[in-house]
This record gives sequence, C-alpha cells and structure tokens, in this order.
Amino acid sequence: MALPDTAPLLVGLLLLFHAFGAWAIVEVTMEDKVEVMAGETAQITCMFTTDEGLGGTTIQWFYVLPNKERQRIYNKEPMHEAAEQNTLFTHRISLNVNGTAAVLAIRDVGVRDNLEFICVIKTLTPEEAEGRTQLQVFKSPTFPTIEAVETGISVNEEAPSKIGSCRVKNGYPKPNITWYRNNMPLRNTPPEVVVTSSTTIESSGLFSVQSELTMKVKKEHKDAVFYCEVIYFVPGATKMTESQHINITVYYLPTEVNIWVESPKGKIKEGDTLELRCDNNGNYPSSITTIKHQNSEYSVENKTMVRTNVKRLDGGVYECTFEETDNFDEISGSTKVSVNYLESAVITPKDSIAVMEGEELKASCNALSSLQTSTTWFKNEKLVSKGNTLSVKSATLETAGMYKCVVTVPEMEGMKTSSTLQVNVKGSPQILGPDVQEVETYETTVNLTCSATGFPAPTIMWTTSDGKNLNALQTETEDGAQSVVTFKITSNVKVFCNASNDFGSKVVEFNIKTIQTPTKSPNIKKESKGFVIAIIIIAIFLLAILGSVLYFLYKKGRICGRSGKQDFSKRKSSKDNIVVEMKSDNTEEAILLGVNGEKQQPNDQ
Repeated sequence: MALPDTAPLLVGLLLLFHAFGAWAIVEVTMEDKVEVMAGETAQITCMFTTDEGLGGTTIQWFYVLPNKERQRIYNKEPMHEAAEQNTLFTHRISLNVNGTAAVLAIRDVGVRDNLEFICVIKTLTPEEAEGRTQLQVFKSPTFPTIEAVETGISVNEEAPSKIGSCRVKNGYPKPNITWYRNNMPLRNTPPEVVVTSSTTIESSGLFSVQSELTMKVKKEHKDAVFYCEVIYFVPGATKMTESQHINITVYYLPTEVNIWVESPKGKIKEGDTLELRCDNNGNYPSSITTIKHQNSEYSVENKTMVRTNVKRLDGGVYECTFEETDNFDEISGSTKVSVNYLESAVITPKDSIAVMEGEELKASCNALSSLQTSTTWFKNEKLVSKGNTLSVKSATLETAGMYKCVVTVPEMEGMKTSSTLQVNVKGSPQILGPDVQEVETYETTVNLTCSATGFPAPTIMWTTSDGKNLNALQTETEDGAQSVVTFKITSNVKVFCNASNDFGSKVVEFNIKTIQTPTKSPNIKKESKGFVIAIIIIAIFLLAILGSVLYFLYKKGRICGRSGKQDFSKRKSSKDNIVVEMKSDNTEEAILLGVNGEKQQPNDQ
C-alpha cells in the first residue's frame, strides 16, 4: 500500500508556523573593533540571545578574505566543537562560551591578523544571526634615527641643500614623521622647504618610513637645532617620540673683521711677547687671513700672530685681511699698537765727578721714555735723594762714594733702568781712628793697618821713631787707600803712618809696647790636679785626727809620764795648740790648722 504524499502537508505546516510567529528569534551584538598590541592575546566577544535556549544553538566563527569570501575557523555544535584545520588560526584560537557570551581568543596576534571576524549564531529552526568585529593590531616603531649632512652648507647655494634624513622602522600602522627647526614644525613649502618621505613594507608586514629634509640655508640657521618627530598609534591613543637634535655648519661671508691685542692685557713695553688675535663675523672654509704691519705681511694660523721681545719699532698699525679664495672677496680691519719704552739712564757728568771739599756737588740723571718716569738716588743701598738732580751744597769727604741713579715707570711694573756715578771729593787725607794708638803685644812680629780717605788717593808711608822707613803693601779703596805693614820688634817702639796727597798730609802714631811672657806653671793635667787635691784633703783629715788624739792623751797626763800640763815641744805656743802649715804651688797663703780643725790666721802662727 503506497504511503500518502506528505510533502504538501509539511509545507503547509511551516507556512502556518510562520504565519503565527512560531519561528525562533535570534539576535547577535558585537563591538565594531577590537584593538590589541602585537604579540598579545586578542579577545573578540559575541553577545547573542535566542528563545530556544542554548541546547540547540550552533556557533560559528569566520574571517573575511581579501576577496570578500568567508573562511570558517571555528565551529561549535550542541554535541561537538573544534577549530577548523589548516587555517591561519588553527593552533592559536580557542572559544569560551559563558551564558550568552561567546568569546573567541586569538593568541600571539600579529599585524597580518588585521582582519574582519564574523560570529554566526544558528538554532534548530532555519533562523540565524551574525555580527562583525574588525581586529586592529598595533606595533610601536623603533626609536627614530637622524643623520645630519657632514659637510658645510653655503648660503650662496641657489638650490635647496640637504639638511639631514630621519628614519623609523617596524611600526604598524604606518608612523608619520614631522621635521622641526627650533621647536617649530617645518611644512613642505617648495622651494624653501622640501620634505620627501618614502615608505617600506617589511616582510613582517610592518612599516618603515624615511624622511629627508632639504631647504635653502640662511645665515641665521648657523645656530639652529633640527630634529624629527615620529607619531605612531597604540590601542586607544596616539604617541609621539623625538629624535636626537642636530646642527649644521653654515658657510657665509663676513661683513666685518676685527683685530685686537690678546696678550699682554693693558700697556705693552719693550721685551714683552705680543699676541694679536684676528677674527671676523663670517664662516667660510676656503679663506686666507693675513696681518700686515708697515711693509711686512704675515700669514696667520688659528687667527693668531705672536711676536716675541717686541721693540718700539714693532708698534704702529696692524691690519688684518680676510680673503675668500673662491669669489676673491676681501675685507679687512685694523688696530694700533703702542709699545712703550724706557731708554738707559744717562748721568751728567758721566762716570765720575771730582769736587773740592766745601764746594757744591751737582749731577743730573735722565732716561728717555714714552711714559712718565720717577728718579731716585742711592748710596750704599740707602736712599739719598729723589728727582732727576743730585745736589749737595757743601761736599765733605763723607760725600765721596758711588752713587746709583734708578729711573722707573710707576704705571708699568718691570720698566726700570739705572746708572752709577763715582763722586770724589778733593782734600787733604784723613786717617781713620785716633791720632795716637796704643798697641801692646807679646809677639815679636806686629801687623799694623792704616786706612786713609781723600782724593787724589793718598800715598801712605811708614816710619819708626828712630827714622827707619818700613816697607808696606798699599791698595786703593773706594774712597782712598789702605796700607798694611809687618815688622819685627825687640823693644818698645813708635811707628808713624803718614798719608799725603796734593792737598796735604795726615800722621797717626802707633805706640807699641812689648810685654814679657809670664812664667808658665808646670803643665799638670786636670786629672792629676784633682788627684793631688784629694790626697791633700785626706792628709789634712788624718792629721786632724792625730792631733786630737795627742791632745786628748796630753790632757790625761799619759804622755812623758806626767798627769798635768807639759810642753810638747821646746818652742812656745799659745793655748798649747798644735799647728800644721800647708802651702800649695798656686797660692802664697799658708793654711794653719789647730788640733780642733779651726783655721788660724798667719799672724797667729
């Protein structure tokens, strides 16, 4: 028996269910995008609702291919779930369903995972719903590197010159580079400022960006600071980092040249080392600097010229010239140098002067100088006068001697000159010391010295009281002469020193007395004298004891068979004293000791 055809019946039932709202209701809610840093785990949440409950729900995950087709990567049915094999995410994904939330976890995401993911929810009825989320993966780039041009840049260049290049690597999404000069951003405004950028996609999918800055350089850019700023993206924010700062060398022609004395500071004197410094307000590599003085020209190294032991002729105008070799432009500056001098002191009269005793002494001292001078006179290192003129109203023999004139420049240390003048005073000689001098001596040979002052230098003669002339040695001194005589004497004698010159003479008498040599005592050593003194003391002590014993026996009458007083000796003595007389070689005094040890006067003996 054939079964009745039920297909039309089923179709009718379905239409009836649909007409009366018997289909299951499914809804899905998802975020528009999920942002995560590369290397981290991304979690994409799919929120769904259905009135059939979870028992008959199927959850499927897809990602969208570049050709807009779908690639399923995970399937979860009521009785079975698994990740699809042979996909980009087979070993990196897992699904966690908690109530009506299905969370897809993708481990170790990379920039290639920047895809759109689809969550599909199905029920037992043909109804289904889906949601979409865009996964965005970020990667921070490396620290930017900047390189400046190594060569200088001339302001005369007509075309823009390269300033430097800035590079940043391995960022995602593509980072942006902005150039700055002195904290001000530089915009691409050709031909003044030209910014050229290039982007490279690495094999990892990351972006590397390089930017090059070229611009027309001006003089004011010589101190400018350039750097680049990199802007990159991270989840939910934008970040910025700066490169190191660079400077450029700008070549430009000078507008003025300056030359000055670097050393010494202040006034310059002859003998100094002169250091001149030449500089300009330009900066150009191919240039020559020279310094001209009178008819001489000197090449300058390191913008400095040094002249040692300068003289007054080294003064004058010095001109520094700057010449740019490429364009033959020349510019110069000058300065005047004054070298101060002090010539040798000149005394008038020269070398020496002779004046009569009592006359006025006058001398002058001068030294030619470019500055104000001060003059002083010295004698024997002592100040005797100030000023150019040395004046003594009435010269005496003490006025004679060596005078020194010293000329200095008060406002400059080290400027000094001097000269000397020998002053001689004409007059009769004077002998140092008293007119009569007593000399006593034990010796048989006598040395006598006689010093005389006067000009002309006196002649000194020695004679004795008996008219004998003595040979002597005479030497000239600064203010006269000196003579020394040596002769033998046997008795008292008088010797005369006679000093004479064209203006007179002077005599001094030496009375020489001979003294007899005293008799010398035996040469006894100190040790022997001490020993003898000790023996004498011991002997005196023993004699005192012996005398005391004898006296005691005499009083007792035990001497000579008598009990009373009796004479101990034939000669008389007062108070029956026993007297001992001692003499030494060094004194004529006799020491008398009684038996009781008392010292007796010599007249008591």
